[in-house]
Amino acid sequence: MKVGLVGFSGSGKTTVYNALTGQKAETGYASRGSGKTNLGVVKVPDARVDALAAIHTPKKITLAEIHFVDVAAPPGAGGRSLDTSALPAMREVEALVQVVRAFPSEDGKPGEPLGELQDLQTELTLGDLAPIEKRLERLKKEKGKPGEIELLGKLKAHLEEGKPLRDLELSEQDQTAISGYRFLTLKPLLIVLNVAEGDVDKPIDPALSAYAAANKLSIIPLSGKLEMELSELSPDEQKAFLADLGLSDTALPRFVRAAYAALELISFLTAGPDECRAWTIRRGTSAVRAAGKIHSDIERGFIRAEVMTFDDFMQFKSEAKVREAGKARLEGKEYIVRDGDIIHFRHNS
Repeated sequence: MKVGLVGFSGSGKTTVYNALTGQKAETGYASRGSGKTNLGVVKVPDARVDALAAIHTPKKITLAEIHFVDVAAPPGAGGRSLDTSALPAMREVEALVQVVRAFPSEDGKPGEPLGELQDLQTELTLGDLAPIEKRLERLKKEKGKPGEIELLGKLKAHLEEGKPLRDLELSEQDQTAISGYRFLTLKPLLIVLNVAEGDVDKPIDPALSAYAAANKLSIIPLSGKLEMELSELSPDEQKAFLADLGLSDTALPRFVRAAYAALELISFLTAGPDECRAWTIRRGTSAVRAAGKIHSDIERGFIRAEVMTFDDFMQFKSEAKVREAGKARLEGKEYIVRDGDIIHFRHNS
């Protein structure tokens, strides 16, 4: 999963990036005019993989990964606007995470998180309208493809109402037709509310909560500065620090849970003496498509999927015993994979 962190000048975006990835990227690029994009990869914690590995003692353990892209502010950027130079990087990711400032600035000015959310929505909308209008102008000159004109007109009207494309019901055929545009408002959007260190456990402002609910957005409150400091501590020191703060987790596990929920992602598992691994797919994926996640040859030669639940395996501690208990199932191509399924794919080589 590739996630792009975006935010206006002073939001603490790169500080949050450091907190999530454990890196030490220099902060304040917008004011320095560097315009550098940071890239980081983190492993997705999964206790199920750890449990399987403890039983199988495999040669290799592979966790799912999140690729973070700290989208750079353009040199000299300021205020609440995006430069067109930032848009290409944003189009390359699967989801966007907007970091909004909810802490006082150095001059004591309070944050305006709701205003930042609304302003980014405007910027993303303009970024989507531009290619639509350009394409429609060309299509009208060529006097062809009425179906495409109708679809793009529908998208344009929706955007002009101030609504993101993710809220628009589109058929699978329509989604395929517009996939090449990589529309920004079609991407899932998560909100990181970057609060002051002493405000981590305070309730979210009701107006902000109402906006998020109306727009079907998830908010993750955290203190980027505090979390960055935590990421530099040892695991034991982290636990003690978190206990003092009344928190159960660092930012990363909380972020992963919210991101998976918003993106409707789940993980199926493969396990054996060679490798125990988590594979991330979208909820609703069929068995044959899940097989393709491992290798295209397995998808093409798919015969059956032998499926057992993680809970059943942990009860019997052996795949053979799961089968003896009648808990293993053979499923066909159309079986919808569930979170935590342990699967062995049978296929023609």
